Amino acid sequence: MADGRHGGPFHSREHTAERVAQALSRIGTALRSEAWGEAMARGLTPTQAQILGYLRFRGRQGARVSEVAEALAVTPATASESTDALVRKGLVRKARVAEDGRARLVVLTPAGRREAERLAGWPDFLLRAVRRLPASEQATLLRVLLKTIRELQKAGRIPVSRMCVTCQYFRPYAHPDPERPHHCAFVDAPFGDGLLRVDCPDHVAADPEQERENWRRFSRGA
Repeated sequence: MADGRHGGPFHSREHTAERVAQALSRIGTALRSEAWGEAMARGLTPTQAQILGYLRFRGRQGARVSEVAEALAVTPATASESTDALVRKGLVRKARVAEDGRARLVVLTPAGRREAERLAGWPDFLLRAVRRLPASEQATLLRVLLKTIRELQKAGRIPVSRMCVTCQYFRPYAHPDPERPHHCAFVDAPFGDGLLRVDCPDHVAADPEQERENWRRFSRGA
């Protein structure tokens, strides 16, 4: 019998938002556990493994240590120590920045790229679970997560991500086709919610006014 004082498991004070946060926390716990296990098995710390993944995304252009720190939400000292460890392991190298002789770019070595490719399979178990959802639910989930990411970014809780919806090339609801309502001016092509990117290498930040308008239209669905 439900506890009359607390209303049992359906107590009104336990809002849906709290349950959503709890569900996301469970997923985060699973990802952290998988990441720790995989990294340790390969003789890496989770931060070192994250750096390899980030540099894999950056491609041949590499990244400055300050960019690595910002992208992973770690201190510059932690990013520097971790990249130095990866240099000693032969997985990354440091190159001079042409326009600033004192600065260094961190770039994957061939061995580092191979290791990064192997580590890219960490979230496969999550990918399999999401793929079991209908395509329409996958697109809806992606849309909701993008909005959640933006709120976390606005609050300064996570690094800024190069999402479609913050890009100067994004045109929300530019087409009448409900399957492909958005337009990417970079590739000049329409696309739907299921193809929205969370981190795009071709991203160029929109000016504040355009970004606000993009979010307004994207959030309202028109």
